[in-house]
Amino acid sequence: MQRLEEQLGKLLIEHNLTAATAESCTGGLLSSKLTDVTGSSAYIKLNYVTYANEAKQAILGVKEETLKSYGAVSYECAYEMAKGLAKVTNCNLAICTTGIAGPLQDEGKPVGLIYIGVSFNSSIKVERFLIQDKLTKAEMKDRFANLALQMAYDIISKEIPQ
Repeated sequence: MQRLEEQLGKLLIEHNLTAATAESCTGGLLSSKLTDVTGSSAYIKLNYVTYANEAKQAILGVKEETLKSYGAVSYECAYEMAKGLAKVTNCNLAICTTGIAGPLQDEGKPVGLIYIGVSFNSSIKVERFLIQDKLTKAEMKDRFANLALQMAYDIISKEIPQ
């Protein structure tokens, strides 16, 4: 059985689509998974690790007011990350992650909380997930990255006739 990143890569290649990532809580793991796939240079346009709020603002155009009002781990921030990444890279698929991988909560938000923002052909979708399993930080990041891959795959699968 193919891994999620291979399935997503196959879709991107078959439909001549480009992709980019902007990661906070996954710290580059999503990008690593995507680029582990043979032939990924055909569709990966650019990947950022925007761990700091300053990077989210400077690179992706996340508004300071958004970060002050809602925090970096929020629907609003994930939405602005996806919108900004799509604009900066001009790619078909922009996948963004922002969350709390642990081991401590942050912004008063629980470990295991993630917002994933996906922009596909200018349509943006954000989903909130809360993983309550007791996982290490590395395991949490892996789960987060897989959720992002699955979300992106599901969105493209629904939009493109198979």
